[in-house]
Amino acid sequence: MASTGLPGTVSAWSLLPSEVPQPTIAEWRPETGDVFIVDTKENMGYLIHPDGVRTSFMVITGQRSVVRYIGRVYDATTPVRSWTALSKETKGDRITFGKDGTFFRLTNNKTEERTPYGIHGHAYADKMFSGQTRYRSMGCIIVSDEILEIIGRTFAMNGDRLPVLTTFGLEQDIASLRDNLIKSAGNTNMTAYGVTL
Repeated sequence: MASTGLPGTVSAWSLLPSEVPQPTIAEWRPETGDVFIVDTKENMGYLIHPDGVRTSFMVITGQRSVVRYIGRVYDATTPVRSWTALSKETKGDRITFGKDGTFFRLTNNKTEERTPYGIHGHAYADKMFSGQTRYRSMGCIIVSDEILEIIGRTFAMNGDRLPVLTTFGLEQDIASLRDNLIKSAGNTNMTAYGVTL
């Protein structure tokens, strides 16, 4: 293992990918500075600590087709974008938004626009996860109840904000993706993320 330069310490960023510890979801504990990266090609989500330690889990993303939903006709493919979850809302529709109706609304980092996209559960998430394809949402990121609870704790721990990146495939290493995401999230409260802008 590579050292960080401090006696007796090791940073996950200085390790080979095979050496980085990958805690299970059951072992995962949110930390200040965590980020959420979603690979829409493989429909996998990654929660990543500032030191590079990460955990992974399945997600559901947009259908990759044109849909008619809530009075709109649009391409439901989850956009590739840098976002920040800046608000936690409770929706009344417990089918679409899961048992508690929790919805983390995503803001586009480039335009600073609140979008209709978000992170939420779904009443039939278990069925969606067990299906042949996980391109099943209307564009949002659907996670299990367990992951939604972890995201909720992470969001609160980080001052009601969570940087999120949606990407189609992991063309860059996770460390580069995380660094680019943090920089795109703006200047507000970035000291928790170990970034000097």
